[in-house]
Amino acid sequence: MKLFPAIDLRDGKVVRLTEGDYDRMTVYGDDPFATARSFRETGAECIHMVDLDGALKGTPVNFRFISRVASELDMLLEVGGGIRDERRIEEYIGAGAGRVILGTVAVENPEFVISAVRRFGDKIAVGVDAKDGKVAIHGWKTLTDKDAYAFCAQLRNAGVDCVIFTDISRDGTLGGTNIDAYEKLSRIDGLKIVASGGITRADEIVTLRKMGIYGAILGKAMYAGALTLADALAAAKED
Repeated sequence: MKLFPAIDLRDGKVVRLTEGDYDRMTVYGDDPFATARSFRETGAECIHMVDLDGALKGTPVNFRFISRVASELDMLLEVGGGIRDERRIEEYIGAGAGRVILGTVAVENPEFVISAVRRFGDKIAVGVDAKDGKVAIHGWKTLTDKDAYAFCAQLRNAGVDCVIFTDISRDGTLGGTNIDAYEKLSRIDGLKIVASGGITRADEIVTLRKMGIYGAILGKAMYAGALTLADALAAAKED
């Protein structure tokens, strides 16, 4: 299973939110590249980066920080936040990103996702952020009436290769991830699932791996010292 240590960016700083609340933000560093490089030196081969400002404003704000990681570090970078047109997708892929995550636009303009998948193939992923089983958009600020699990199946049917699924209520809480949700998602044939939100213990990563989940994102637990990146990487490896 692939392990994605996460870097969320706000005003060029490395931050983590609690339950998606921008007013409950903790700053963990002011040099995103140095943070990413430390992940690589620990052994991480993948990285997950989100432009939180971009998610709110609908246009990338922290592109220069993310593009430096994409171009200078030998890692599979998946990136999201404010990517809502093909020009932005091209810019990130051109900078070296391996996977570009579409979020709000996937809900508001599904035809755009179909078009992007046709053009960019498996370099397109969709971020599905859920609360109480419903999809949230606009930087987690707006809760829709769209069923999150049914939406993931629809994305698979539209040709999407990978979904990053975040349970907002678990994200940044250090309370454990929503194993039941990922067990349900694992039944969607032909769709890679990246688990995000609340992963705190190595045994959770082992459980996700054994149920066939493609990848997992490690965020707050790593920054808070509850789970080291080295231990998480070990748990993600096959037995």
